Amino acid sequence: MTVLAIDIGGTKFAAAMVEPTGVITARLELPVGPDATATLAELVGRIAVPGLTGDSGLTGVGIGSAGPLDVLGGTVSPVNIPSWREFPLVKTVSELLPELPVRLAGDAQCMALGEWWQGTYGKRASDAGPYKTLLGIVVSTGIGGGVVVDGQPFLGPTGNAGHIGHISVDRDGDACPCGATGCVETIASGPSMVRWALDNGWRRAVEPAFWAGRAVDARSLAADAKRGIPVAKLAFQRASDALGTAILTAAALFDIDNVVIGGGVAAAGPTLMVPLRQAIARQAGLGFLHRLRVDATSLGRDAGLYGAAALVLGDRPS
Repeated sequence: MTVLAIDIGGTKFAAAMVEPTGVITARLELPVGPDATATLAELVGRIAVPGLTGDSGLTGVGIGSAGPLDVLGGTVSPVNIPSWREFPLVKTVSELLPELPVRLAGDAQCMALGEWWQGTYGKRASDAGPYKTLLGIVVSTGIGGGVVVDGQPFLGPTGNAGHIGHISVDRDGDACPCGATGCVETIASGPSMVRWALDNGWRRAVEPAFWAGRAVDARSLAADAKRGIPVAKLAFQRASDALGTAILTAAALFDIDNVVIGGGVAAAGPTLMVPLRQAIARQAGLGFLHRLRVDATSLGRDAGLYGAAALVLGDRPS
């Protein structure tokens, strides 16, 4: 019953061998190279050890991918992988691992599903019973979203339900690679936050020695925000306001109980979560929106892999 789980992101691909009990027996992560298809082949070839397929143990493949995607056609068009447009991801993986069933969903849908299966949300109960709806948001190179209802991913006809990163929150904002203007992703993704901070003098705001050997990325921006650098803090505030607006829009439409945030930017912890919760509390109007709970994923970088595995395991996870 071992399942191969694959997580397709904008800057890295990850894979893991997952047991029905939730035990990860092997895990591998690779940066996306110049040829994303070659990176995928290397990832699968290195982790899917010959002899594990078929009757020997490996029973299926679950994939969570950045979108947009078409689950019926098995294709993906990740905004941050320009070379993949209507890329036949399911077909490609099936050719790498013949005779195995392959299931596909969005990366944030898988993150939310993984949290429901192996994380805090699936194990929490209230007087009314288990939590019913969960919106997952991946805040990383891009921003993805997905919804789980009663333990099942709600995919929609094409698999793009919950694509919260491309809700427009600023009609006069920056153009988004998706073709729209002012999307949440143009404000709250890691690269967008860094770009805005640099345009507003971020590097001039810190001591030169502090930058020695450090990458100019969202992780270093979060470190500066934690240190109290004003422009870095403001970048996180802008991101939190945009995310808060989109989250409340989704919650108002679908009466969502809970939100879980994952992805590399979510690793900033309170630097993101505190202003995000404040933004939601400040913007929430209707009474039922005040019960909305927002937390970081309890599974870290493995949440999407657990969810991808659960796509194949279905009702069988124990």
